[in-house]
Amino acid sequence: MIFILTAISLVCFSQKADNAGVAEHSPRRATIYSAVLPGLGQGYNHKYWKIPVIYAGIGSFSYLAYANQVEFNRYRNAYIIRKDGGTDEFYDYITSEQGLINNMDRYRKQRDLCLIGSIVFYAIQIVDANVDANLFDFDISDDLSLKLSPGSINQAYNGTPVLGVGCVIKF
Repeated sequence: MIFILTAISLVCFSQKADNAGVAEHSPRRATIYSAVLPGLGQGYNHKYWKIPVIYAGIGSFSYLAYANQVEFNRYRNAYIIRKDGGTDEFYDYITSEQGLINNMDRYRKQRDLCLIGSIVFYAIQIVDANVDANLFDFDISDDLSLKLSPGSINQAYNGTPVLGVGCVIKF
C-alpha cells in the first residue's frame, strides 16, 4: 500500500506543465525590436494599429526639422550676402542684419526642438513596446463591476445616523 501511494505521489508531483506549444512573450525582445526598427516591437505585441502612428509622429517631427533647417539656411545665406555688401532676397522686408540674425536664431531653435521631439517620440515608442509586452498576458475578466448604494452610518460618539454612499468593487 505504501509503495502504491509513493508511486502515485511521485508521478503526480513530478509532472511538468506542457508549455511546448506556447511561446513565451518577452518584454526584452519587444524592447530590442522596437529600438532596432521603430514599430517592430508593436508588431511583435500584435498592436499593428500603432505602427502608422509611430511613423507619422517621427516623420512629422523629422519633416519639420528639415523645413526649419531649410529656412535657417536661407536666412544664413542672406546674412552672409549682406555682410559681403550684396543684395539678398530679404532686402526689401528685413532692413537690418539683426533681423536676419533673429530669424536665424528662431529657425535654429525650432529645428532643435523638432529634433528633440523626434528623439522623445522614438524613446516613447520603445517604452510603449515594453509596457505592452509586460501586459500582453494580463487578463481582464468580464466580471468587473462597481456598485454604489446609499447607506447610513451611526456616529460613534453620539449615535446619530449619517447618510453616506457605500461602494462595492467586484473583481
